[in-house]
Amino acid sequence: MSLLESLGLSTPVVQAGMGGGVAGAELAAAVSAAGGLGTVGLSDPRSFATELRRAVALAGGRPVAANLLVPFVRRAHIDACIAAGAALVVFHDGAPARWIAALRAARIPVLCTAGDVAQTRRALAAGADGLVAQGVEAGGHLVADRPLSVTLPEVLGAADGAPVLAAGGVADADDVRALLAAGAVGAVAGTRFLLTEESRAHPGYKQKVLDAQRTIRTMLFGVGWPLAHRVVPNVLTERWCARDELGPPAVRAFNRIGAPLGRLMPLGALGTILAAQRTAVPLYTPALPLAGMDPAAVDRSALYAGETSRRIHDIVPAAEALARLTP
Repeated sequence: MSLLESLGLSTPVVQAGMGGGVAGAELAAAVSAAGGLGTVGLSDPRSFATELRRAVALAGGRPVAANLLVPFVRRAHIDACIAAGAALVVFHDGAPARWIAALRAARIPVLCTAGDVAQTRRALAAGADGLVAQGVEAGGHLVADRPLSVTLPEVLGAADGAPVLAAGGVADADDVRALLAAGAVGAVAGTRFLLTEESRAHPGYKQKVLDAQRTIRTMLFGVGWPLAHRVVPNVLTERWCARDELGPPAVRAFNRIGAPLGRLMPLGALGTILAAQRTAVPLYTPALPLAGMDPAAVDRSALYAGETSRRIHDIVPAAEALARLTP
């Protein structure tokens, strides 16, 4: 029995835990209630605990997962996962052994995202139960710099039989079917669920993704978290990434030096910080625009999306999105 089968899913599809408020209770619960695995994304500890509890309640007894971005995780996030009864926790951009041990002691399986063999081995050595193999075509923050067609076989080979999910380039049922045939136990989809009615992304953000003809891999939005990320273009990227998609070298250097800010930056303040960002000053946080924010935020923040954005052309209920992904 595979990991996802043990959770009682009716389809081997996991909704990516998009952080910053996009993947809240409504989205995660809708995916889980429809037979997939919905995931609550990271936010400040109090909001995260509330959203996770609500998702579990709304899912009607179906399993709900949590996604934790390692640079921003606090002990309160771990406690919230345990208290709410998360069915699975995924760590992104790291493998914190003490938090993995705490979750496993509470009988919660833990996966870590990996983009190569070294990351896979570190995650397993830290106690992870399995991996999420990521390809560079995925949206959001990237631990991979090569396509999933390369990283998935590598991660599977180094996983020593541990379960491996696959993330990057998942837009429809054919994509999921191909990943299962390649050895993954399930597929993780982000952009398809970003473009749903339950997603809390700003409507202008969703429209930008629908209209995008391309995505770029950049490091422009790296104050506090200088990990490469995939976004669709907006005013900021057109101005600062025209010569080099990664962004100006001086900006990237500043972001690397300021990486420790990620551990000090209060997640609850990201919206306020985003509102202060300006086109003329290339100091941009990982914050993204949410529904209810000033529409101007869409052109002064990161618009995370994967390469599948060019293959997705509508906004649908989450249950419909899951149905389209089901082999």
